[in-house]
Amino acid sequence: MVLEDSFGRPLLNLRIAVTKRCNLRCPYCHGEGEQENGKTPSGEMTAEEIVRTAKIAADLGILRVKLTGGEPLMRRDILEIVGGISAIRGLKDFSMTTNGSLLAPQAEELRAKGLQRLNVSLPTLEDEVYAKLTGGRVSDVMDGIREAIKVGFSPVKLNTLVLKGVNDLNVPDMIEYAGKTGAILQLIELEPVNVSADYFSLFHESLDKYEAMVAGEAASFEARKFMQNRRVYNLPHARVEIVRPLENTEFCMHCTRLRVTSDGMLKPCFMRNDDLVDLLTPMRAGTDDQQLSDLFVLANSRRRPHNQG
Repeated sequence: MVLEDSFGRPLLNLRIAVTKRCNLRCPYCHGEGEQENGKTPSGEMTAEEIVRTAKIAADLGILRVKLTGGEPLMRRDILEIVGGISAIRGLKDFSMTTNGSLLAPQAEELRAKGLQRLNVSLPTLEDEVYAKLTGGRVSDVMDGIREAIKVGFSPVKLNTLVLKGVNDLNVPDMIEYAGKTGAILQLIELEPVNVSADYFSLFHESLDKYEAMVAGEAASFEARKFMQNRRVYNLPHARVEIVRPLENTEFCMHCTRLRVTSDGMLKPCFMRNDDLVDLLTPMRAGTDDQQLSDLFVLANSRRRPHNQG
């Protein structure tokens, strides 16, 4: 069984934000569209609650799970979470998005616990630029990428958010680095979510010219039908994926995602917070799995392309 919304879009992917905490301070972080509400880490779901949520989703035909944040590796029980989810029968794809700065010492155990893929945020290869953007050290991230590939994560994707006047001139360097490491490069356009209008206006850079550049060098390309129809270009030395703004028509009309916020709310649309479904409160009140499953069905019924209003 695969759930579909009223627009015929299948529900295939679940993104679970396991925390809002992060050890870096990236000013462009969209935080999975989760509103800043001042909640403390005590409001986070427990490992058991996260695994139960993923199991209910899998029983409904959602067989692709991604852990997000915040920074997932900030959680001391992240190995328990990963091990619990990877043990769910029938799960086809299990991945994590991370800033990579804490990855190197944990990569081997994460892979051993059953995590399959990684998306690592890497806006630049330049030490000073990275430190100014995030407050961290790019060498830590590169160590994490190297270790992740060594222990068998496949693929490792590099998430490069292109910012005007910051790292836009370094896109060719990112492509070269991805090719050398064996990672896939994702070029991502800045979203007007959880950033000020002034920040967006100052740093937003269209991906048009970068897509034209990689398309001109590519031997072939493919469209990811169930990932917003985004294009992946196969260059002679690298693979480059283009991620356009989330509110564009193509992205929304091909969306197959449901999100779970760090405080246990089902979030049908990245761009909205007026259609949330509370999962954690009834879970902690002793609600059984069937009733929780019904909440997933309710959240799915609220899914609609953002451009449809």
